[in-house]
Amino acid sequence: MHKDYKADVANINKIPIVTQLLDIICLTTGMGFTAIARVTEDRWITCAVNDKIEFGLKPGDELKVETTICNEVRQHEQAVFIDNVATSDTYAQHPTPAMYKFSSYISVPLYKKDGSFFGTICAIDKKKAKIDTEEIRGMFQLYAELISFHLEAIEEKENAVAELNEEQHIAELREQFIAILGHDLKNPIATTRMSAEILMKFSKEELVKRNAALIKSTSIRMEGLIDNLLDFARGRLGEGIKLNKTKDSKKLEEVLKQVINELKIISPDQKITSNIQIKNPVDCDPNRIAQLCSNLLGNAVTHGTPGKSIELEAICLNGEFKLAITNDGVKIPKKVREKLFEPFYRIEGEEPKKGLGLGLYIASQIASAHKGNIQVSSSDKETVFSFVMPAQN
Repeated sequence: MHKDYKADVANINKIPIVTQLLDIICLTTGMGFTAIARVTEDRWITCAVNDKIEFGLKPGDELKVETTICNEVRQHEQAVFIDNVATSDTYAQHPTPAMYKFSSYISVPLYKKDGSFFGTICAIDKKKAKIDTEEIRGMFQLYAELISFHLEAIEEKENAVAELNEEQHIAELREQFIAILGHDLKNPIATTRMSAEILMKFSKEELVKRNAALIKSTSIRMEGLIDNLLDFARGRLGEGIKLNKTKDSKKLEEVLKQVINELKIISPDQKITSNIQIKNPVDCDPNRIAQLCSNLLGNAVTHGTPGKSIELEAICLNGEFKLAITNDGVKIPKKVREKLFEPFYRIEGEEPKKGLGLGLYIASQIASAHKGNIQVSSSDKETVFSFVMPAQN
């Protein structure tokens, strides 16, 4: 049997009342055989059965669909009730009753809730019966609607379970992806960076030192990209930006200066002036603030005017910590500024830039985690990204 039809047979038998329902049909009609069948253009398949006359069908068994009246019910979408085949104007000479040796017959179309044809509720007996009545027709219509309701409920439940399993599978893949980024990629890059630093320190050949510096700058950039990807993936998994807070203002100053030094390695021709005065404690995660600063500086280098200096200011004043990055460049339109912090956002019409388009998004998430925000002001003269947060959270 085709796997789709196996599922149909299984779903009918998952209906908790199906056995009792077929019993009731036999009792109320006097028919000895009743069944629910899956009927298609080329298949007639027993789904559930109550057989008191040894007709010989069990769930999963098939009849040739062209030999059944159920096929005509499918084609014409009209129920058939026969009290006595011998006296029926329509079915007295029909080949099906003679083939299957029945005198009375019922077949009622069964639909899914979406309106598609599923099959029939059918009943037969070797003796005639008074079944073509308004009461029995109404009863069968009610049974058909009841089965349709239960089929829909079962399919919805199975779809929900399938979707949940798919979501769990995707979550597992995401976790594996994060693990690969966090270990299998970062560790080799860290090793590469350390090796480059050793070469820069101990090699006496100028060419080797220059190439080592290039390797180190590339490693730093790769580490930044991976950090952004990790944070983006964790954020989408619902973990958010994790913070390891301290009030060590000296540590904060050190990591900000380190960011500037690393950027100078990556972009040795870029001029950067800084004013870092953090005299009071700031309740923050210094490494995360450094990541935010690195992303904002990287954005300034990418979009600023080449050859023009970038200004960095970090101060703690009036209960607030402020980090501002200023660069010369083309004015950013308001409609663009409103979308700058969306993930993977690219300015329409702009030439492709290096990076993934996650830097500003991650910076905004770090700002939010510190109960702060990033504001952007832009004019024909300069563009300023300002991060402000409470010094004490």
